[in-house]
Amino acid sequence: MGIIKKLASQTAIYGLSGIFGRFLNYLLVPLYTRFFSPAEYGVVSEFYAYAGFFSVLLLFGFETGYFRFRTPSAQGPDKAYATALWCVVAVNGLFFAAVVGFNHVLADILNQPGHPEYVVWLGLILVLDAIAAIAFARLRAENRAARFAAIKIAEILVTILLSVFFIVYWPKLSRLYPDSWLAGLYQPAIGIGYIFIANLIASTGKFLLLIPQLAGLTLGLDKALLAKMLVYVAPMVVIGCAGMVNEMLDRILLRHLLPYDAETNLVQLGIYSACYKLSILMSLFIQAFRYAAEPFFFAYANKNDARPVYAKILTYFVIFCVAIFLLVSLFLDFFQYFLGPEFRAGLSVVPILLLANLCLGVYVNLSVWYKLTDRTLLGAVVSVFGALLTVVLNIWWIPLYGYVGSAWATLACYGSMVLVSYGLGQVYYPVAYDVKRVLGYIAFGIGVYFYYGYLAAFYQRPWLPAAALLLVYGLVVVLFEGGLRRIKPS
Repeated sequence: MGIIKKLASQTAIYGLSGIFGRFLNYLLVPLYTRFFSPAEYGVVSEFYAYAGFFSVLLLFGFETGYFRFRTPSAQGPDKAYATALWCVVAVNGLFFAAVVGFNHVLADILNQPGHPEYVVWLGLILVLDAIAAIAFARLRAENRAARFAAIKIAEILVTILLSVFFIVYWPKLSRLYPDSWLAGLYQPAIGIGYIFIANLIASTGKFLLLIPQLAGLTLGLDKALLAKMLVYVAPMVVIGCAGMVNEMLDRILLRHLLPYDAETNLVQLGIYSACYKLSILMSLFIQAFRYAAEPFFFAYANKNDARPVYAKILTYFVIFCVAIFLLVSLFLDFFQYFLGPEFRAGLSVVPILLLANLCLGVYVNLSVWYKLTDRTLLGAVVSVFGALLTVVLNIWWIPLYGYVGSAWATLACYGSMVLVSYGLGQVYYPVAYDVKRVLGYIAFGIGVYFYYGYLAAFYQRPWLPAAALLLVYGLVVVLFEGGLRRIKPS
């Protein structure tokens, strides 16, 4: 139980910093959805959807490769870290040179011919974030969660403060004092570009704070180790790109497959993207868990009780994910106020997306089988299967059901990947997961949600049955688990 508590404490540090930071960042959603139209927000969403794919390619799986080949040393960063860092720096240098050279062409492709600077700014953000990801990986491997969290929170605070200044106060100051030097610097034509500028300044600050971790470059590149790492990480790139297809492709396809005119399609994309943000609590927990669990799974793999511990971790993970699903779904009447009124038409997709992200979290747990057995190529096959399913279902369902079809496609994709990954895991790295208990909690959570929909019609204050049902779920967990502190790994 001690090792699970350690993992839980690490997850809590990452999670609390993530929740605090993302909550602050979450406050930007009301800002964006009140100062920009759905069509303008749709443009931002599309840019960041493409950015998701490039973020995978620019990191090239070296984050996980570093964990796999890491050799802890008190003398400083090891060869695996230095090799991964050198490769990421080199790849990103070439990428940024290409972005600068072809920024006008890329802006035309993205239907923003008047703003090639958007492409350059976003490209530099991607480069800084990719290099920083390797530095953050070193902090995670060294269990320096506090420094990790502090830098993450600092980045988000800077993003928020600058976004508020650029979007709210700078235009007001320019109108009030038109002859001031500050008014002379403000450029209304940049518009949504100020979102990119705020992110770029924050990413630059984060990069500067991570300079001590970038000292690994002095160790140079180990060619023999690089060859081994490339064999391991190449399928991870496929996995990452497939993951981006599952997570982001709907944002790209909606603009082109919705059966409306171009402007209306952008509006629908903006609504869907904003409502997607309401599943942020689930995504936060999964991300925090992944930050803590990935180095833990590798470090603990050789212990005699590794597999029973992994099974217990999945059960606890699902318990918390179902609680998050209920918290957001039952109190959606409250969470909706984080969005501007024009964006609330898409709230029906939120419970679907929460369940989809829950399935994604289960898949993250199950993926231990291909990472620990070096069968990353087979893991890539599972991810490609999910990506193909995402493409087919979105092409099929978007013209019929709009963005609701995209939400269901996301759930179908992650649910199918869980089934396939579980089956392969039982062949190559069998873990005795408590399947009945895991499925039972998920089914119970879904049942509570539908029962709430029935009860809410009879209450003027729907938060009363929502709070009661959330409490019921907590009591059921305590009853079946007998108190988490008394459970010991089998």
